[in-house]
Amino acid sequence: MLNQISRAFHYRDRHVFVRLYKTYVRVHLEFSTPVWTPWLKTDIDLLEKVQIRAVNMISGLSGHTYEEKLRELNLQSLVDRRTRFDVIQVYKILHDHDKVNPETWFEFENRRNTRSSHYLNLKIKHRNTDLARNFFTTRAAKHWNSLPSVIKEATSLSSFKTKYHSFAMNGQN
Repeated sequence: MLNQISRAFHYRDRHVFVRLYKTYVRVHLEFSTPVWTPWLKTDIDLLEKVQIRAVNMISGLSGHTYEEKLRELNLQSLVDRRTRFDVIQVYKILHDHDKVNPETWFEFENRRNTRSSHYLNLKIKHRNTDLARNFFTTRAAKHWNSLPSVIKEATSLSSFKTKYHSFAMNGQN
């Protein structure tokens, strides 16, 4: 898809090209992210390489490194976006947006709100295999527990997304 876009558009204006990339390419890279997320470095790099190539195709970027170019384009790395999808899915499960029982997916660390633990923190089970360590419930719980309580307690999904976005963009995640 990226090759087709690059052949069709010779002048690569950043606004148009980023919109084309987000619409036609990134959706394929992020398809079904909460269900399957790569954990091997080679798989992660393979997916990220597509975005690196797309960013490098854009004319007139002043950033020298990939991260600088992402900041200039207001894009996140695919790893950060997969983490975002995971915590959004956890929020939906815990706050009854998906109409599933949270107890089916997660165990809670401590249901009482104490200083050492937030009442929405999830218990991270010890897993013996790489595959099991990268299950949604295990990997998402790690990211979820690292969030500040003000984000976990957001009153709506849009509020959660806004708070998480500012948290992630400030380099906290």
